[in-house]
Amino acid sequence: MSTLGIILIATAAGSLLSLLLAAVVALSARPSWVPVLVSYAIGALLGASLLEVLPEAVKMGGDIDTVAMALLGGILLFFLLEKLVLWRHCHDEICEAHSHDHGHDHGRSGLMITVGDTFHNFVDGIIIAGAFLVDFRLGVVTALAIIAHEIPQEIGDFLILLHSGYTRTQALLLNLLTGVATMVGALLGYYALSMLEGWTPALLGLAAASMLYVALSDLIPGLHKRAEIASTLQQLVLIGLGIGSVALAGYVIGHGH
Repeated sequence: MSTLGIILIATAAGSLLSLLLAAVVALSARPSWVPVLVSYAIGALLGASLLEVLPEAVKMGGDIDTVAMALLGGILLFFLLEKLVLWRHCHDEICEAHSHDHGHDHGRSGLMITVGDTFHNFVDGIIIAGAFLVDFRLGVVTALAIIAHEIPQEIGDFLILLHSGYTRTQALLLNLLTGVATMVGALLGYYALSMLEGWTPALLGLAAASMLYVALSDLIPGLHKRAEIASTLQQLVLIGLGIGSVALAGYVIGHGH
């Protein structure tokens, strides 16, 4: 089989495997658990962006200034994107998008996490293609590492989409579509790796920006509605579990190299 064929099979299998494992966990949760488990999603997003994506952007040859500018630009971009979604829902003096009475945010955080995840998966595809072009074994290890890192993040994405008002089927389809970006990245990476390598740190910076923005701007404020001590402790534990699952996946893969 050609190297390109192996790369495409590895990216498709990796996307489907991480998606299925995440779906089993996220979709088996009762609807009443989703708002509680959003705390876990916050931890997964913070852990993925600060422990994995941003360090990877710097390691890939992006200087700190470039990555920081991409992160800052990404935060402003997602701020504008959220404004566009809000404007779409605003009619006369009544703005439905500002109302959280129905338990969700009219798709805002779900939309932004989908955009950010697409950037992230695109870069993952480029990384997998580059690894296979260097060495088959390195390609396999890299693909497995990316799957391991994706699972906690995918669980978080599912929970955010459900919390944001999407149905389970819509959440599954959106995550499946973002997974296609991995294959697109792998295909482009195979044919134009030298040209795309210079862009990957900036793309990772944008992916990290989406995770941080959604976690800090859209999800954390919702936790403050339950201010009692027991709820706060529960939230802290779940956020810690989210961060810990990303850190554990990174540690295991790091020591497996």
